[in-house]
Amino acid sequence: MTVELLGTAQHTLRSREFAALYGRVQEFYAHQMQLLDTHDTGRWAHTFTEDAVLELPSLPGPVRARTGLARYVRAGAARQRTAGGRLSHWVGMLDARPQDDGSLRTRCSALVYAPPSEGGANVLYVCVMEDVLVEHRGDWRIAHRRVTRDDLS
Repeated sequence: MTVELLGTAQHTLRSREFAALYGRVQEFYAHQMQLLDTHDTGRWAHTFTEDAVLELPSLPGPVRARTGLARYVRAGAARQRTAGGRLSHWVGMLDARPQDDGSLRTRCSALVYAPPSEGGANVLYVCVMEDVLVEHRGDWRIAHRRVTRDDLS
């Protein structure tokens, strides 16, 4: 049995192959978000390619290259520690589309929330995260990430 993936130029994968690929991508995102949540900025930055681009709605322009990404996340972690809080990230509703060049285009929902306290968790942002993933020595790396807000009218 084969599964035809829409949006790709005649790219067909066997259902087992796609299930394995999808599982790897889910593991990648779970690991990456845990690195971000624990402020392991160096390891988090290494989930991107050297020349990666990160587009966030809160920034006036893209953050370019792995060193810029690490610097941006370190500054955010320092602000969180100073404010006495922390943020967590949840990724779901993942759509993964293999491309003919071997890359993978993904789109998912991402929630940014303050973990439970006395009153429970507080969702701060609802976003859509679109990535281009490339393989590097058997692991995924993000070449481009675009985050948009999905909670604004």
